Amino acid sequence: MSKLTLTGFALLLAFLLGNSSGNSAAPSATAMAAKAQSKQKTSDVPSDTLQKMIVENGTVTMDLDLNRLNGISSAPGRLTAVQFRVAANSFFSILVFNDLLRGPDQGSMALVPLDRVNAPSYSGLPAAFAASIKQLVLEKLTSDAGFDLAVRDAKTGFTFFNIEGGQYDYDANAQSLSVEAGRLLISKEFAKTLGRGSDIGAIVGKISIGAAMQSIEVRQLDQNGDVESVTLPALKQPGVGTIPGPDVIVGDLIGLEQSDNGSVGGRVGLALGTDACNKGTIDVDWFALPNSDHPFIPQNVYRMSGGTDNTQTFEQLGQSWGKHAFTAASSNTCGFGCNGVSGTHLGSGCSDAYGAGLNGSQTGIGSRAWVNPFTGVFPGSTANDHSGHVHDVTSHRILVDVNDLNTSLNPGAAYFAEAQYIVPHENAWCQSHPGQCNMYNNASYRRYTVTGINQPFSFSSSGPTVREQPAIMAWTGATVTQLQPDPGNDGMWFMGYKVTNPTTGVWHYEYALYNQNLDRGIQSFTVPVGTGVNISNIGFHAPIQQPGFAHDGTCNDQGYSSTPWTVTQANDSITWNTEPFVQNCNANAIRFGTLYNFRFDADQPPNPTNGTVGFFKTGSPMPVVIQAAGNVPAPSPTPTPTASPTPTPTPTPTPTPGPCGSITTGSGSIVPGATDVGNHGDDVVTTVPLPFAYTTSCGTFTSINVSSNGTAQFTTSDNAFTNICLPWLDHNCTIFPYWDDQRTDNLGWAGCTVFPGGTCGIYASVSGTAPNRIFNIEWRTVYFANTTQHANYELRLYEGQSRFDVIYGMVDNGNTGATAGVQADNICFAQYFCNGSGGPATGAWTNVQAGTPTPTATPTATATATPTATATATATATATATAAATATPTSTPRPSPTARPTPVRRPRPTPAPRP
Repeated sequence: MSKLTLTGFALLLAFLLGNSSGNSAAPSATAMAAKAQSKQKTSDVPSDTLQKMIVENGTVTMDLDLNRLNGISSAPGRLTAVQFRVAANSFFSILVFNDLLRGPDQGSMALVPLDRVNAPSYSGLPAAFAASIKQLVLEKLTSDAGFDLAVRDAKTGFTFFNIEGGQYDYDANAQSLSVEAGRLLISKEFAKTLGRGSDIGAIVGKISIGAAMQSIEVRQLDQNGDVESVTLPALKQPGVGTIPGPDVIVGDLIGLEQSDNGSVGGRVGLALGTDACNKGTIDVDWFALPNSDHPFIPQNVYRMSGGTDNTQTFEQLGQSWGKHAFTAASSNTCGFGCNGVSGTHLGSGCSDAYGAGLNGSQTGIGSRAWVNPFTGVFPGSTANDHSGHVHDVTSHRILVDVNDLNTSLNPGAAYFAEAQYIVPHENAWCQSHPGQCNMYNNASYRRYTVTGINQPFSFSSSGPTVREQPAIMAWTGATVTQLQPDPGNDGMWFMGYKVTNPTTGVWHYEYALYNQNLDRGIQSFTVPVGTGVNISNIGFHAPIQQPGFAHDGTCNDQGYSSTPWTVTQANDSITWNTEPFVQNCNANAIRFGTLYNFRFDADQPPNPTNGTVGFFKTGSPMPVVIQAAGNVPAPSPTPTPTASPTPTPTPTPTPTPGPCGSITTGSGSIVPGATDVGNHGDDVVTTVPLPFAYTTSCGTFTSINVSSNGTAQFTTSDNAFTNICLPWLDHNCTIFPYWDDQRTDNLGWAGCTVFPGGTCGIYASVSGTAPNRIFNIEWRTVYFANTTQHANYELRLYEGQSRFDVIYGMVDNGNTGATAGVQADNICFAQYFCNGSGGPATGAWTNVQAGTPTPTATPTATATATPTATATATATATATATAAATATPTSTPRPSPTARPTPVRRPRPTPAPRP
């Protein structure tokens, strides 16, 4: 082990690195001959090795004297430890000569706060330091800086501490570096900020560093110090993916084509190339048939058209059977940094491509009917059995009607192709590793341009692949909501709708139901209709079904029915339905990877309401927020659907009622926000005016302070990013829809792309009319720790009541590391979940005050909606929020920067780079 002190250190780089032949003047012939002779005589002398190394990973601990740090010199020292993880592959470099440490080179290491840091250590930190705690770096300074190291804010460059003393220890066998007993001195800038100029250079603690190092450059030097060779070792990248567990996405769609010339029955057969990437840290099982542990890859084609701007409808034109994956490659299409694993596994960070030719090869694709899209389970022995039938030029490929592609019949239409990877390993991993369930981001889409008025057609991409989103998200101007009827046991589906006003007095209502990976399927769809509304032009559209083939997995090999759904029109509703599974197992249900359309015209404008969706195989119907014609009931949470008979994971503990009442659960759908309240950032609090006075046990309020971290505060405006279990001391009158470390800015985060317009933020809307309005506040966020993951949830406040509801959409991390509940004061609170214990972050919940009746699931029958309610909310909320985006609910200005609160801190890793 070699050691160096932190001060008084000087490394003669010129001597070590500058004496190579590449950096010196050309020697004379005589000198060269002498040098060659010298080398020949000493060829058996071992060469020297100079390595440049960087941090692979590590930890940093600051032992701070809080009394001294806060200018209290009269009291005994009060030490607390603040710990950090060093960001992987931080470019803090050292030089090692023949396994002996020569010292650090200029560079820095990013510091990420560690989990389990105790609350008192943070509550005692000066506000300026606490505000920068998640963006600190430890930096090696230049030789003329006066100090060797400093602790700085990475974003602003502000120096908090200079470091002196201490000792470097390097262990060559372990390739580890440690620095012990470095003294933390208050910098000049920090002393001025604290208002204590006399404390410049005051010692307020010690710092220790432990890091694993890895070589990035190795130079072999001869006895004269000349460079004989230079090698650049690859960085160690075990588990180069970033998502825990296996996580397959469609990284790129690499070509849509008509596989063979010719049509059958007016239809052509298309195929779509795919390139899959593993975002996960675990290598994904990729065993070829007859083994069933590999991905299944269905493909689809869609068209957006109609109306004055060709965006009125979004329809699925065709679907294929699915490619069975085999023999993974180890490419790096997504740039995650492939670990090199291939063959029977797709390595962490790696990619594997199948061209359209392979995905359209008829003997390598199997029927969807064999596959459970949520679990990925299928029988390997029969899933790809092509015996007993023959193939034409369209068989098993994406079947599309020639007229749907004819550009003369579809002027201005936009076309989209979509592929999905259904991965058995992801579900199996989820069962054994709750919280690491990555079965929801497996579809991607891409826009294509069609050329031709008859087959053969050609296609060219007209935009990049949109990763981790189904094609329905491309529907311009539509509202699209993601739903799960039985979280953890079955997949998800999407509700899309769009209302247009093509002519005076006529509104066109267009609905699209897309099933991504829901095994139970969808069998019925009901839309409420207001009294006196005149309905016309009721319509239905479904994609072409594959015909029946021998061994295709459908009942009696008959294929799925293409019979249009039955329409039933009542005084207050329209219902479309196909036969239930028990009546016809081949009925024309909305199965996975398909999108069906429902439409009509009406003579009255839209209002928000609940539609109803019924399922094909199992499960009770569920409500979904849509817009419908006329005076329809306002949307509200409804009782939780009956659980399916499929196996369920270990039950979640029932939340324990606090002294302020209990939590009542239900289900519901998010009412999309129409007004951007102006909350876009990390740890941002925005004051939002309420459209009506809202009364709680704390008083009556006309505004609410919403945080990007998922809190809604009436009397405080704290931007705390780390949750604790309730109570949160002295934060009275606060609702916690989903308190976790989140951000709402739009800096290219992948997680924001799932939201309307591809943007994060907080959005508001108003449902109903006075005196029975509902104010909806919708969060669209990404997690600070992983900006590829997102959270979507909503708080609803009810006019004339103290009632509120919290509705969850897709919340990627669930209740892990988050808090939900309500707090009146330090004694009166009710907690729904905290850090994995309690209820799930799905469905809906409300707080029932002790001694008060349970609120009804639906607003009072007199509630009416108005088509102008959203517009009014937009005008008011936007103007006010812009003027006072950071104001507190009182006249006292909000301090800046705000001191961090007392909660226990979790790690804050560096966000993923912008794409």
